[in-house]
Amino acid sequence: MKKTFFSVLSLLLVCSLLTACGWSAIPNGGEMPVTGSDAPPITADFALDETEMFTERDRRTEYDSAEAVTVLLNGAGGTASSDSAVFSGSRVTLTAEATYLISGTLTDGQIVVDAPDTAKLRLVFGGVEITSASSAALYIKNADKVFLTLAAGTENTLANGGGFTAVDENNIDGALFSKQDLTLNGEGRLTVTSPAGHGIVCKDDLVLTGGSYTVNSASHGLDVNDSVRLTEASLSFAAGKDAIHVENEEDIAKGFFYMASGRILGTAEGDGVTASATLQMDGGEIHLTVGGGYENGTKEHSDHFGGFMGGPGLGGPDMGGGGMRPRQMQYTALADTDSTGTSMKGLKAASGLLISGGTVTIDSADDALHSNGSMILNGGSFTLASGDDGIHAEETLSVTAGEIAISTCYEGLEALHVDVRGGKISLTADDDGINAAGGVDQSGITGGRDGTFGGKGGKGGMGGMSAGSGSVKISGGVLRITSSGDGIDANGTLEISGGHVTVEGPTQGDTATLDYDMSATVSGGTFIGTGAAGMAQSFSGSSQGVIAVSVGSQRAGTAITLKDSAGNVILTHTPNLDFAVVILSDPALTKGESYTLIIGTEEASFKAS
Repeated sequence: MKKTFFSVLSLLLVCSLLTACGWSAIPNGGEMPVTGSDAPPITADFALDETEMFTERDRRTEYDSAEAVTVLLNGAGGTASSDSAVFSGSRVTLTAEATYLISGTLTDGQIVVDAPDTAKLRLVFGGVEITSASSAALYIKNADKVFLTLAAGTENTLANGGGFTAVDENNIDGALFSKQDLTLNGEGRLTVTSPAGHGIVCKDDLVLTGGSYTVNSASHGLDVNDSVRLTEASLSFAAGKDAIHVENEEDIAKGFFYMASGRILGTAEGDGVTASATLQMDGGEIHLTVGGGYENGTKEHSDHFGGFMGGPGLGGPDMGGGGMRPRQMQYTALADTDSTGTSMKGLKAASGLLISGGTVTIDSADDALHSNGSMILNGGSFTLASGDDGIHAEETLSVTAGEIAISTCYEGLEALHVDVRGGKISLTADDDGINAAGGVDQSGITGGRDGTFGGKGGKGGMGGMSAGSGSVKISGGVLRITSSGDGIDANGTLEISGGHVTVEGPTQGDTATLDYDMSATVSGGTFIGTGAAGMAQSFSGSSQGVIAVSVGSQRAGTAITLKDSAGNVILTHTPNLDFAVVILSDPALTKGESYTLIIGTEEASFKAS
């Protein structure tokens, strides 16, 4: 498209190499912004209420041992204090509503829950080790609901031996397999090992309100139909497919993930957490390496997808304390995957993604955060590295608060509509920093396993939306964008009415600090942009002053200072990249007034347009 400058003048300047000033420019001569101002949170129409997610009984771990049934496992069999626990060799079947205190070992055996539809059973593991060579170590076949409590201070193990042989009409494919609602709680530990299938399978709702869980699986770590609801529990994964997979093909209201608190960490060769409905996080911590990390961003498939306990990606870096690996390579975005492709996203939701608090650390081959619908970030701390988009929504991406650091990605923020109202965002992108409805989303929305979640995109990108239909709105927050493509690419309109925005782009190639189809207006906030001159655009309209200047070839580290006619410093910034264009706007600039622009040791006077 044709791009023009407003108030453009070429300057021939002497380079002055200076030390970069830090996170962002210093507004109005004051201290540089450290945190972004927050906007009121957005209420999502799909938001879940924590009080409706967990019952009092889900959280309860107390029991009356005097009334409990004692089950002692002794290797090839065992004994019980009630005939409601029936042994048949190394298999014990629990047939009635009761509390069962279980301890001991089964070397090749199984616990089966087969009770009436109205029965609620509590299983208390007090040092249990069960391996089933050809089925689930714990099989919950029939009951109303089962509560599995891990006794404080105990280590417990459920394992499959490497294969699954059908025992009834149910397709048992997990080391812990439940056909009914299941709650996991307590203060002990449980290790689940499944070298031929999923770790934990639940065909209804899976609730976790306590305990520590280590899941090593060839397939999904958790494979759940209706919902996963997590609070106060800690989960560690080494999954050959998704760490947590929630999908209901029959009821679009189900298939959701909710997290109030707790901790999720580990590795997955597929997605980190994926939900066929909505994904919501109100608190807690998530630290995941997905698909081998951002360095695998050029790959359409995971080399180890469906593998077990081996190869790169499993047992990756400790995500709990040190941040991301240093950047080592350049890469391109993922191509559309075919029906056998692997989705390798960090957090993925089909209809909506909402995060209001907590800590998220994702190193992913594909998008770090992804929604096939809208996404709302009302708070939280995000440390992201991606082989494709840092944050991607097919519809609207809204940010009202929080701290987002994207160390490496193909594109930083991408959605049909990008709406930044608050928070602090720092990103480095190999292509565009912010992209509204632009280009091809090459993360395989309709390909591979994404197709099962009703993806809307395709090879036209962004759901096939045409150029001019997108928008970028920035009304608050602090944004620092470093891009090798366009800084802000609005395939439609760009509106800046507040906040503090710094954009540093390259000086070569078909790129620009600002790139828009329809219009770009600034009516408030501070904007500092540097980048290439060849395809440069400035704002098409403004109610506050704008200075846009072509300054020749300037080296990174050359200081930029803007002063008013009285010599007062309005803005100062030292780019970390070479630049040929400077675009400045601030509430202190009045249209038609003259200002002094100093670059390095040279200066010139300009009128704000």
